[in-house]
Amino acid sequence: MFAGERGAAARAYCAKRGFTAATIERFDLGYAPDSWSGLVGELEGNGVDLGLAAKAGLVKSGQRGYYDFYRDRLMVPTYATTGEVLAFGGRAIGDGEPKYLNTATTPVYTKGHHLFALNLARRAAQSDRTLIVVEGYLDCIALHQAGIENTVAALGTSFTAEQAAELRKYADYIYLCFDGDAAGSGAATKAIDIASNTLESTGSPVRIVTLPSGDDPDSFVRVHGAGEFRRLLDAAKPAIEFKIDAEIEQLRAGFDSPARIMPKAAGLIRRLAPREEWDRWVVYVANRLQVNVDDLRNSRFLADSANFAPRARNGMPESRHVSTSLEPLSFEREVVSILLEEPLLAVEYGERIGASRFSNAVYRRIYERIVGAAGGLRTTADVFGLFAEDQGILDVVVDLGRRDRSSAVRYGDSEERRAHLERVVERLRLNDERERYRELSHLIDERLTCGETVSEELRGEFETLVAKLKR
Repeated sequence: MFAGERGAAARAYCAKRGFTAATIERFDLGYAPDSWSGLVGELEGNGVDLGLAAKAGLVKSGQRGYYDFYRDRLMVPTYATTGEVLAFGGRAIGDGEPKYLNTATTPVYTKGHHLFALNLARRAAQSDRTLIVVEGYLDCIALHQAGIENTVAALGTSFTAEQAAELRKYADYIYLCFDGDAAGSGAATKAIDIASNTLESTGSPVRIVTLPSGDDPDSFVRVHGAGEFRRLLDAAKPAIEFKIDAEIEQLRAGFDSPARIMPKAAGLIRRLAPREEWDRWVVYVANRLQVNVDDLRNSRFLADSANFAPRARNGMPESRHVSTSLEPLSFEREVVSILLEEPLLAVEYGERIGASRFSNAVYRRIYERIVGAAGGLRTTADVFGLFAEDQGILDVVVDLGRRDRSSAVRYGDSEERRAHLERVVERLRLNDERERYRELSHLIDERLTCGETVSEELRGEFETLVAKLKR
């Protein structure tokens, strides 16, 4: 959109950023000439009311009349999901300040209510209901060009609850991606809190993607490629873990003694973790801080067993008719997806991953059928055939089969699938150990409270578990 001599600087800038002609056309990138009246003259020549253009944020009114708001800038339009242009972002081509200039609130555009490239990303998100949120629109464009098309940007504003609600219309799984130097900033923390409060309460898990220091999504994907970026997605932390890690780093940076760290760490768990998960995070935080698990568990408010009573989820009644695709991402979906891709693995892992581990009745039913017929299954089509007479289950299986390369579960070969199943087996083993740890902790507490002695056998098993969980 910037042909001719006047657009040479914009073309050179896009070439420097590695944007192809196809990308420029797809995002309708343009150029605002270095002129105070270029757009004003064009609008006047076409009979457009300059007062209306001012309301749209395209021109400004000064002492000598109207003048162009955007000058010598790469122009990036933001579209509504229905196809209309809502706003513009202008990136300075040279040394102009500010570096980014964005449309303010207008009659058709409210800052903080929209997301850049959602009109394109929502189509890419249809297969796996996943969206990635980055900070800048040029970062977003770079990821789209790299094939990661389920990406949107926050339009130069702090991430808002309105944007989170908009994401929820199109995705069940959200990834927030921050620049390497911004991941621990107050703005990032606020964005995580908003996303968690708005999305996770409705069953949409939020994961945090952290880039290496000095990198942004654009620079990272240009240097390392889409494959490495997808590995960062695979390694993304759940929002709660990211927040707890950030707080742990602050505790570790201090010079407090273990006795003073203990109540602070206990308060950290109480503040950030859901109450029903406190014990899980006690083990995690104790390992990270290298303090005694049992001492932390018995610290102040965590020592009160009443604090471990499960909290009711207000406003979220259970339903027997919740679509499987709307449920939080879990090992169950991952395992079924892998066996759908390579059914022969069910022979090897059918006993190691018991069907009783599945809390989702639909996935458990699918898993049991695949494992039961494992010896005779060779292809995905064979699995489809198992459910030919059960249309409801078949629909779920077919939906899993549509998961493409933008999916959160991607395995290039049998080795990668087997490696993931091994991680699932290990995760289940660890969960068993944590559950046994909780049982023993309560049992020992009860005996000590009643003045009874704790047997060497019981104490030995407990200490063995603590040692394992510290690793």
